[in-house]
Amino acid sequence: MSGHDGASAVAGNAGHFDTLSQLLTSSESLQAAMVLLVVGIVAIVLAYRKFSGWIRGKKFYYHRPHLSKFVRVAVLPVFGVALISSVNAYIQNFELFDEEPGELAGRLSAQETFVKLLNTMDMLVIGYTISRLVPIILTKREKSELEKQDYGRWREMSGFEDDKGDLFHGLFRWVPPADPPEEMERAEFDRLLGTEDGRRRLESYRTRDGAPIGSYEGTSDKPFEKWKESERAKYRAYFEQCVSGTNRAGRVLRTAQEPEEIYPIDIWREEKRMGDFGPIVAGARPPGNARRKRKNLPKSFTNILPLGMFAAVVLGVVGWWGVDLFVLATAVGGLGIGVGFALQETMQNYFAYILVRKDKIYVEGDRVKLDTGYNGYVHKITSRVTYLRHALNESVAIIPTRQLINAQIINYSREIRMVPASVDVGVSYLNDPRQVAAILIKVGRRAMTEVVDTKGRHLVRQMTCPYRESNRPSCGCDKDVHVGDIEQPVVRFTKFNDSSLDFTLWVYVRDYGSQYKTKTDMMMFIYDEFKKNDIRIPWPIRTVYEGDEKREAGEIASLDAQRRGIVKEYGVGDIAAGGDED
Repeated sequence: MSGHDGASAVAGNAGHFDTLSQLLTSSESLQAAMVLLVVGIVAIVLAYRKFSGWIRGKKFYYHRPHLSKFVRVAVLPVFGVALISSVNAYIQNFELFDEEPGELAGRLSAQETFVKLLNTMDMLVIGYTISRLVPIILTKREKSELEKQDYGRWREMSGFEDDKGDLFHGLFRWVPPADPPEEMERAEFDRLLGTEDGRRRLESYRTRDGAPIGSYEGTSDKPFEKWKESERAKYRAYFEQCVSGTNRAGRVLRTAQEPEEIYPIDIWREEKRMGDFGPIVAGARPPGNARRKRKNLPKSFTNILPLGMFAAVVLGVVGWWGVDLFVLATAVGGLGIGVGFALQETMQNYFAYILVRKDKIYVEGDRVKLDTGYNGYVHKITSRVTYLRHALNESVAIIPTRQLINAQIINYSREIRMVPASVDVGVSYLNDPRQVAAILIKVGRRAMTEVVDTKGRHLVRQMTCPYRESNRPSCGCDKDVHVGDIEQPVVRFTKFNDSSLDFTLWVYVRDYGSQYKTKTDMMMFIYDEFKKNDIRIPWPIRTVYEGDEKREAGEIASLDAQRRGIVKEYGVGDIAAGGDED
């Protein structure tokens, strides 16, 4: 279509609407039909808002959120299309126009123009509805896939902490391997297989590579369905605790509130997923907590899809009315280029934000260090800036998000969660370095089991959580350990210093921040053990020695048998054996 033809088409359509406006002022019946249409649309919208609020307060909304949302979205267009179609039928059946249908000098008649307008409204309503329903269906499918992943995680963990009874072992039976793992003697393996507690220990056993031993075989039909029912039963119990008042908040939590006080089941599942599938305590979080955490998340494809689909419907309708889409696209493209230049930095920040979120370069809570030297926690990520909180809360760095894409970032919280907590210590030349190494190994092993956080969870990474020795659930200290050749604690004799023999002791902790408490506790243990075993830490000064070396050597030798016992019990790690320890 040429530019002249396009202009003619637009002018022709404008003429249709001019004629239509004249008819509206001249026909009382047509005015009544239009009033009925407008009043009906307003009434439907008001009724829909009431219906939407009503359904949000029902149990159905929380237990079946996707189905309830589908119903809420579908109800409005059904009544809207019914109303528009009724008015359309009324217009055509009662012949409110004087003109006969048909083309007059290349133009539509007023009746045909009005009918086309009503059909346009129908198409827009239907297109809008489909654009809203398709993402709901896709989201439901995505949630179903996540549910299957949760089931896989449940199998890996041999059940969740909040399972009723021993659900996992009711559905699966552990089959031991034919041969013991390489690091276990056959006699010990057979002995453990002979008792129920021993079999449980073998079931939770992890090799040096972090791999389990044995396998599982199902003892029940449809274990996935039974697991799903178990999870839904947990949610029903959570919901009843919320609405009955028997929850952490100590009051009845209300439905359909802003901010939200009760999690719908899909948000409840997400919260469990983020909390490593621990139990969700009713009323333990402030209202709106889940929404605030997700406030700055980037829009996914399913969130953007409705806009794209509805824009396609609008373009189709515009083309159906005879508007030249090429001319329209040229105008919109020119406007877009101008806006793009004006918002260049804003768009760079936004696309950098999308990349950060999509590739998970860092997320809120990660401990990072920038190439500028700033070290802290990622506090908040927005589409414009990223906030980094200093570890000691002394400052907050506000950095344009686009700059972090090209910056060199050290992330201490991603992938391999193995952060060393090391302590350097110097001892007297009069002490035996092998005895010192053994005592430091003792200290490291104490730290592995005794250094815990306020919730009693171990801070030091371990191949197998010590709590499993007593058939207690793991605190998570053996999670995400993928490095099989790590043996700890590690002791190294590092230097012959001016006045001391220098050693380093380190263990691997669960995250960056855990190293500080671990180091403090290890230094306390070292002080106690050195004092108990007369391991002397020399003063960091130079002196002219005038003491009785033989007397001091005799004092140190008086506890030599005690220290030899420690060497015999704990060994010296991978430090070369020898000396007088035979």
